[in-house]
Amino acid sequence: MNPLKNHAFLEKHSLVLLIAIVVTVLIGGIIEIIPLFRQETVIEKVEGVRPYTPLELAGYNIYIREGCYNCHSQQIRPLRDEVARYGHYSLAAESMYDHPFQWGSKRTGPDLARVGAKYSDEWHVAHLVNPRSVVPGSIMPTYGFLLKNSAKLYDLEDHLKAQKTLGVPYSDEMAVWAVKDAKVQATDLDRIDSDGIISRYGENVNIRDFDGNPKFISEMDALIAYLQVLGTMVDFEVTKGINLDQEESEE
Repeated sequence: MNPLKNHAFLEKHSLVLLIAIVVTVLIGGIIEIIPLFRQETVIEKVEGVRPYTPLELAGYNIYIREGCYNCHSQQIRPLRDEVARYGHYSLAAESMYDHPFQWGSKRTGPDLARVGAKYSDEWHVAHLVNPRSVVPGSIMPTYGFLLKNSAKLYDLEDHLKAQKTLGVPYSDEMAVWAVKDAKVQATDLDRIDSDGIISRYGENVNIRDFDGNPKFISEMDALIAYLQVLGTMVDFEVTKGINLDQEESEE
């Protein structure tokens, strides 16, 4: 078979050439795109990253409901000014259990990827109730109503099961204990139950009253529980990879 003869055939028959181009592009696209649907091939697992606890997941839902992502991104770019202001650049693994992820592209307020443990619970309550009380000049709206609204916990078992179908590694035990674990995390009234949630989610779980009212589990409890875990799962001193903070300090 003469390849030049076949090439001449394609050049003389534009419709056949068009079909050949489309088929070639489709094959190449399938080869490039299909692996991206397998999360394990594009996201390297990092030690410490875990699924959200039920209470944190409830807070995540409130965060999305209130549109916090419209003004706050959760993506620190690998640029020196970003790292100097916010901390280590964001890793894909830190958002691997977010459905949808909250990286965003717009910042009216600061990036929240590393806000966990940066401020006290009391600061977050004051900030959400009246942002101007702690950040003069803030244009953020008030969210004092979160203190009055009861956190939506009753459907957490179904929520964890739904997340499991998306690849989040929740076990059947986690789903069964979801409502109880959320209540325990927001109150820490029973040490035995606290040990149970730690056995399911690890040592890095904040178990306490977040909103200052231990007799009532509010939406404020859930939202602050979520905010306080952001950026705290990974220990960057032991994580392999480039730490731009350290690199900058050595220069």
